[in-house]
Amino acid sequence: MKQILSSGKIFSLSLLSVSLVFVSNACVTLPRHYPSDITPMRTYKNRSFSATVNINTASSVELDRLPGIGPVLAQRIVTHRQEFGPFRRAEHLIMVRGMSDRKFREIRSRVRAE
Repeated sequence: MKQILSSGKIFSLSLLSVSLVFVSNACVTLPRHYPSDITPMRTYKNRSFSATVNINTASSVELDRLPGIGPVLAQRIVTHRQEFGPFRRAEHLIMVRGMSDRKFREIRSRVRAE
């Protein structure tokens, strides 16, 4: 049997085969190699983490131990608490200047408001 393909079908088949080649090459995950002295995970030096920190009673030193919270932001949290009263929920930390949504998501499992 002799089949004749029209030029439109041949063109679409060639585009499909080209796109499959690009997709298959793009989906390959290559292993990442790190030197022995560099770790791929983010580390925080000189910071010890407790299970959870009560943001209504914690000092600025205790808040400074949280990842992503420096001494300036820790002092802002304490000042905000003194001016406006205790936090009702941990999510209210976002009202403090300098606390972004991303930083809050990083520390969400380590803070509580009681």
